Amino acid sequence: GMNVTLEQRILMALVYRRMTQTELAGKLGMSVSNFNQRLKRASFKVEELEKIAEALGAKFSYSFDFEDGTKI
Repeated sequence: GMNVTLEQRILMALVYRRMTQTELAGKLGMSVSNFNQRLKRASFKVEELEKIAEALGAKFSYSFDFEDGTKI
């Protein structure tokens, strides 16, 4: 796969989904500042990554796999 950071992958998935960090943070029940700090440190547990993927309408398998076959 692409050699990109987890932060980059989450940001790319947001762009792909046309979703803002604010919207995603809201779906996760996090404040935007908390989400942003966690994103910068890439300090998410696998369960949280699965929740992020769910909020994006994707599955997390160390990549975000979209229904049209796009993997990010």
